[in-house]
Amino acid sequence: MDMKLTLRAGKWPVYGWLGLGLAITFWILNWSLSGLRTHWGFFPMWLGYCLTVDAMVFTRKGHSLLTRSPGAYAALFLISVPAWWLFEIINMRTQNWYYLGEQYFTDAEYLLSSSLSFSTVMPAVFGTAELAGTFTWINRIKSNLRFEITPARLIALFATGFIMLLLMLIWPIYFFCFVWLSVYLMLDPLNAWLKNRTLLQYISAGNWQPLLALWVGCIICGFFWEMWNFYSYPKWIYYIPFFNFLHIFEMPLLGYFGYLPFSMELFALYHFTIGLLKPRRVEDYIQI
Repeated sequence: MDMKLTLRAGKWPVYGWLGLGLAITFWILNWSLSGLRTHWGFFPMWLGYCLTVDAMVFTRKGHSLLTRSPGAYAALFLISVPAWWLFEIINMRTQNWYYLGEQYFTDAEYLLSSSLSFSTVMPAVFGTAELAGTFTWINRIKSNLRFEITPARLIALFATGFIMLLLMLIWPIYFFCFVWLSVYLMLDPLNAWLKNRTLLQYISAGNWQPLLALWVGCIICGFFWEMWNFYSYPKWIYYIPFFNFLHIFEMPLLGYFGYLPFSMELFALYHFTIGLLKPRRVEDYIQI
């Protein structure tokens, strides 16, 4: 059983200073040093971001991902690796992004370095989403709009996601954007059938705040991903058919909308994985 970190609510924790130090130090190094550097600087920079955001959540709520369960927090880094590799595999078909500098690494070096970098995706998004969930304007949003969960609707959502995935794989130049929704539409019904936690549970109760917090949190992460990538090397470059214009950093403006369903896919992927592994007392670990 994980031991909770005992800290005083409202006080900036020590690990928050460590996070700030890592983020700032490696931000400077990634942008200022010549030659290859991002492959070793990306992880500590984003680890710093994750710790800083977690500390911000703790000061506002008195608990956070890290302090609720250090073990579950570490597991987020592990689960994040195969989750993002799924999208890298799909991108082999869609070819919407590629990496400058990839040619300087052996296959083993690329696999290890990339996996370490990918491990920060879920901790960053879920931590920032939890921070967004403390924003007053999000908590003030109320809606009577509900999406009732029925067996027929779950089947329809799953079928829609499956068809979207097939269209994307068959005609990627036209349906490439379905990568950011098809996975969610298939996984959330699966989670419902398997009795795992789902976003549909919130929406069916008329509670849209967790979804909004996820969207805001992922957009914030997206801004930092794209900003820190801009002057880094190796770095990623996008090619978005028909919409490859009005760039903010390397990302076309319309591409930022992909971060919204991506956050939902991460939520579904995490709870699908947790549902398969069935660790004790982590069903409500993600709090947004």
